[in-house]
Amino acid sequence: MLDNNKILVVIPARGGSKGIPRKNIRLLADKPLISYAIDLAKSSSYVDDVVVSTEDSEIALIAEKFGASVISRSKDLAGDRIPLDPVVFDATVQKEKQAFDEYDIVITIQPTSPLLKTKTLDKAIEKFEDFNVDTVISVVDDRHLSWGYNEEEGKYYPLFSERLNRQYLPKNFRETGSIFATRRNFLTPNSRIGNNVDLIEISREESVDIDSYDDWWVAEHYINKKKIAIIVNAYEEIGTGHIYRCISLASKLLIDDVLFLVDGNHQLGVDIINSFNYPFKVYNGVDDLFNILKEYGPQIVINDVLDTSREYINRQKEEGYFIINFEDVGPGCEDANLVFDALYEHDGGFGNIFTGHKYYILKDEFYFQPSKIINPEVNNVLLTFGGTDPNNFTEKVLEAIMDIGFPGRIDIILGFGYPNKEELIEKYEIYPNVQIYTNVNNISDFMLKADIVFTSAGRTMYEVCAVGTPCICICQNGREQTHSFGSSKNGFINMGLGEALSHDDIKNQFEIVWKDYELRKNMSGLMNNIDLKHGFENIWAIVEEKYWADKFSKKGA
Repeated sequence: MLDNNKILVVIPARGGSKGIPRKNIRLLADKPLISYAIDLAKSSSYVDDVVVSTEDSEIALIAEKFGASVISRSKDLAGDRIPLDPVVFDATVQKEKQAFDEYDIVITIQPTSPLLKTKTLDKAIEKFEDFNVDTVISVVDDRHLSWGYNEEEGKYYPLFSERLNRQYLPKNFRETGSIFATRRNFLTPNSRIGNNVDLIEISREESVDIDSYDDWWVAEHYINKKKIAIIVNAYEEIGTGHIYRCISLASKLLIDDVLFLVDGNHQLGVDIINSFNYPFKVYNGVDDLFNILKEYGPQIVINDVLDTSREYINRQKEEGYFIINFEDVGPGCEDANLVFDALYEHDGGFGNIFTGHKYYILKDEFYFQPSKIINPEVNNVLLTFGGTDPNNFTEKVLEAIMDIGFPGRIDIILGFGYPNKEELIEKYEIYPNVQIYTNVNNISDFMLKADIVFTSAGRTMYEVCAVGTPCICICQNGREQTHSFGSSKNGFINMGLGEALSHDDIKNQFEIVWKDYELRKNMSGLMNNIDLKHGFENIWAIVEEKYWADKFSKKGA
């Protein structure tokens, strides 16, 4: 039925906008605002002609460059108080005279709705397949607990019958102004609305109408929004730090769409992501991973899986993804677009690797914690050895501290993947000064309360440093021994590889720190000199610069 209808799109665009001067031809993400409406109309499979109605010669010139025809609007129809009805009617009549033809459906599209999608416009047009539909208007669900005002009584009154959460209120539609389509016979100088009106509900994103600079900012962020796939896992050998870093990263990517991809062979990672309510998909094998990536279609892929191969990274690059890796010292790091590594100070000479504490991403809870005040007495010791503690340093250190006769409190935090938690808890429940916690959500509070912290030489070092509590590090493996941040210059005592440490080694080192108030003050002071609260900003500034440079270089090629 629609094939027999001639459809015209009218885009009204006057030059005298007040809120944002010259709004219709300002560049929004490198394109004139009006070009979005023109491109939208021209990409529809139903629209026959697209005209821009304007009194402004510069708008007319740009509209023609983007493929629209232009109808000259008289000054009488370009004032602030002139409604759209006579403008659209005038443009339609003029276009029909030029074409020696008549249109069946006339659609008004506002240039201030740059986020409208072609499929939405086509769905609005398809509603006219119903002969009973005369007019179609775009709306957004705007249900709220609303109030009215009675001027005669000077009183406010509710526009709802019952106080309910928003999602349970009856739908209340607000016109967006982006699409207003009507049959030609209902178009007059005073009206564009027929007898039978149908509505097309659009998303919040598509409903953005640029009327202020705030609206402009929102629209630009939507246009620049990226799809980001984060490939990350957690299991005993690599711990849980990778997955918590990526969760912290995702919490700061407020505009972009993020999808986690987790290996189905490692249930620990699946459970952690699921507990944070982020969208995720489980993959089984590399081929399945790439199938999911292809279906999702991200612009950016983040790999936080330790060392990668060149084959793996180049396969991602062949799909056109911008590749960001974390803590990658494998061959694949040479071919990734960017590599960030707070733990390993390495370069490689490829210009794509950024290392050091500047690129550590703290968990959100550490941003609002005060710095530790060092007490002359040590009353509380915290033991926390990561998500899995594969060498069970928790118990090794605990036994050493208890053997020395430390009279204070010992708090122990077991990670998500710590094995045999129940056995450890049962073994030490008879000791009133030992408290064991599992999967806490406020580890920063424990670190701040502690006077000394024992931990691995992994990512937890940075969290302790952010608080400023004196810390003794014990390395879980040879890889952790290369983590140069955990050194005396940054306020840490690093005891090296834990497997080589004796019971007495730990006792002696603890006693030194326990009894030396000045040493602990100096350790804390060195930590407080390090800025760890801008890691995300440091990383993402580089990502944005390199991402857009890469995108424009490909466009130029």
